[in-house]
Amino acid sequence: MAKKSRWLLLVLLALLVLFFLSLTINKKVPEIRVTTINGEAIKLYQVKNNFTIINFWATDCPGCIKEMPNLAATYNQFRGQGLEIIAISMNYDPPNQVLNFTQKNKIPFPVVLDVDGQIARSFQNIRLTPTSILIDKNGKIIDKVIGELDFNKLNALLKKHLNS
Repeated sequence: MAKKSRWLLLVLLALLVLFFLSLTINKKVPEIRVTTINGEAIKLYQVKNNFTIINFWATDCPGCIKEMPNLAATYNQFRGQGLEIIAISMNYDPPNQVLNFTQKNKIPFPVVLDVDGQIARSFQNIRLTPTSILIDKNGKIIDKVIGELDFNKLNALLKKHLNS
C-alpha cells in the first residue's frame, strides 16, 4: 500500500509541475519594459529575434554562476544568426554585485536589474534561479527551464530554430 501511495504522490506532483509550466508555455511575452545596466531600454514584448532566452539569475546562485560562461559562449556562437539573451538579476541581488560580476566575467549580452521584482512577477512569479524562458521568433514562449540549461539540448534547439 505504501508503494502505491508514493507512486500516486509522485504522479500527482508531476501533474502539478506540468500544470504550472503550462501556464507559461505557448503564451506571449508579457508587455514589460526593462532597462539594462548600460542604460539601454528594451521592450521585452517587442524583441524580434529568431530566438530569445531570458535568463533569471543571481550572483549567489551556484547553478547560475556555473551556467553563465556557457550562456556567453552560446550567445557568441549564435548571435549572428539571430539569438538574443537577456539576463535578469533577481530583486534580492545587490546591484553592485551584479555590476561587478558582469564586468569581471565580461558578460556579452544585456543584463537587467529587477530591483523591485516586477519582471519576475510578470513571468509567473519566478523565484528559483536559474530559470530560463525560451522564446521563438514570434514572441511566443516555447519553454521554461528551471535549473541549469542542458546546453547540448539548447544548441540542438537553436540550430533548429535559427535555420528555419
